[in-house]
Amino acid sequence: MKLTTICVTVCFALVQLQAAVADDTLKWVDEPGKHRTLMKGNTPVVRYMYEALDESSAERRAETYKPYLHVYAPGSDTLLTKGPGGLYPHHRGIYYGFNKITYGDGQHCDTWHCTNGAYQSHEEFARCDTLSDPDVARLEVNIDWHGRGGKVIAHELRQMVITPRDEGTEIEFTSTLSTADGKPIKLDGDPQHAGVQFRASQQVADKTAKQTYYIRTDGKGKPGEARNWNHTNARDPANEECTNRPWLAMSFVVDGDRYTTLRIDNAQNPKPARYSERDYGRFGNYFVAQVTKEKPVTVNYKFWVQPGELSVEDCEAMSKQRTVKPLEIGDEA
Repeated sequence: MKLTTICVTVCFALVQLQAAVADDTLKWVDEPGKHRTLMKGNTPVVRYMYEALDESSAERRAETYKPYLHVYAPGSDTLLTKGPGGLYPHHRGIYYGFNKITYGDGQHCDTWHCTNGAYQSHEEFARCDTLSDPDVARLEVNIDWHGRGGKVIAHELRQMVITPRDEGTEIEFTSTLSTADGKPIKLDGDPQHAGVQFRASQQVADKTAKQTYYIRTDGKGKPGEARNWNHTNARDPANEECTNRPWLAMSFVVDGDRYTTLRIDNAQNPKPARYSERDYGRFGNYFVAQVTKEKPVTVNYKFWVQPGELSVEDCEAMSKQRTVKPLEIGDEA
């Protein structure tokens, strides 16, 4: 082989290698007014859904009454989370709300089911960027919470820091909720209808619910088994294990493949934190808290999503190695 041919071959290989490296670049891609997707090369990682409320029909209102985050299978375009419709249509992706909110002069609203005129609205992108070393993406958004009749009762600053890794995707979720008019707001609910929760694909409810199992601090659960803090009997002996868990993981099946989502709590989050599990793929916890002018309510959770399974030891180790701290608003990396 001639030297020139060797040089051309080597140069071509280098170009291909550079292209492959470039394909792993993180970037945000927007469909204006609908969603913003974090791409790693040509593969989606997460998608923030933020379409404005559309009250032209009941169906369109239900599709647009809350912003949320979709999560894709790491390294794939398989969507692991649920959108509107299906079983419990108000569940979708990683989302946040309470079904028992008291505000103003004793008024009540529900930003979980978004009934009686209540809803959440994306107002603006405060920050949307990507960083390197390590590769990480940040999304900060301003969201308004609306009570009965659409009145704005609270302002939320929601921050999501996403780190795609070879073995899985890490999502740091931080939210600060402040009162809009200076009057106190009471956040309340029950384990099934409040807090920051994760809802897996509708496929889980339709086809694979009995293959879902949970990994808890006291061991691996049985397929199809779920534990829940008993809100009808606060003295239920089972409630102790369902309260203030440092972490909880759910293993579920989508498109014939098994995935596991680990949710790590933060000791600084409001307590007690009461947990909920469902075999159809929704899990999380809720708390009761008071939002005041002097003291907004801040929560922080880490989600880890990966193909395959995790052991109790894996979850415990990841919880203790919680090295990624939520960036303060305004911080530069």
